[in-house]
This record gives sequence, structure tokens and C-alpha cells, in this order.
Amino acid sequence: MITIVYANPNPCSFNHSILESITTLLTDNGRDYNVIDLYADGFDPVLSKADLENAMHGKATDSLTERYQKMMRNTGSIIFIFPIWWGMMPAMIKGFIDKVFMKGIIYDTSPEGAILPMLNVEPCTIITTSQEDSETLSNFFNGVFIPQVLNPVGINRVTWLNCDNVENADDSLRKAFVDEILMRVAE
Repeated sequence: MITIVYANPNPCSFNHSILESITTLLTDNGRDYNVIDLYADGFDPVLSKADLENAMHGKATDSLTERYQKMMRNTGSIIFIFPIWWGMMPAMIKGFIDKVFMKGIIYDTSPEGAILPMLNVEPCTIITTSQEDSETLSNFFNGVFIPQVLNPVGINRVTWLNCDNVENADDSLRKAFVDEILMRVAE
């Protein structure tokens, strides 16, 4: 099963076009997939005091978080699709990680405190769009998000693809970016 985690509130966005291109390809190829559309689902990314207290007991406070956790536990590969705003991921993605990546569900810890992965997910493709150059964002994705957030919970073989300077990109650049994505997803 492929799980797509999507975060963009604008149905007319380039991100949404990417999502549609991927789901069309997967459907045409008879591949099983789920889409987690954080905005459409009405996901609340805020980690509340109750969320934190329940997480200490391995329990989510809402059924949507539980559903996402089950999807993550049953997936073989993940695709993240989101824009970069102010040099960072949307709060929806950060909140998804804060609430869904729960100890005892997505990871555990050794007696010494080391993170032990509970997922076995690969590959993972992170697809982003930004105004910033990819080189500027690389330190975050390749130095923090992938090695310190995804890999420790068992999400491996991660590829990050970014369409930078997206507002100034012409249709041929956007098409080439989508073609590259579709080639990777089809593998």
C-alpha cells in the first residue's frame, strides 16, 4: 500500500495538480493507495495538553489521528506533498508528525532512550514546491527532516524532490518536474 500525505488548502495549486497526476498514474497502474488530505480531512495540527498526556499512554485523543496511525502502520511506501512556506513545511505537516508519530505506535525507545523504529516503510518520496532555491532548503531536509525524523521511525530510502522558484516557473518546467515525479512513482 502507498500512503500519500498531502497538505495544501488550495485545490487550484500546483501541489494539487501533482497529487492528481500521481493518483491518476497509480489508479491507471492498478496500484493500491490511500490519500491523507490533511486540510480536506479537517486535521487539527495543534498538539494539545490532552494529546500530550494521552500520548504518554500510547493513545490518541481523536479518531482521525488513530486512523492516520493505522494507515502509517499498514503502508509500504509514503509520498509527502506540500509547499514550503517561509522556509519551512506547513504547520499541518509538523502537527501530523507531532500527533501521529506516537511512541508505542510508530516508534519505541530502548531503556537507554534510543529511538527504535516500528515502521518498515520504503521508499519515501518528499515532493515540495518553493520560492527558495533547493540548495537553501537542503540543510533542513537532508540534515534534519530525513535523518532525525523519518529514518529513526523506520521510513527509509527517502528522496526529496523540490520545484524551486515555482511562482516564476513556466509550464515546461512544471511539466518536467511532474514527469520526473511520475517516473519515480511508476518504479
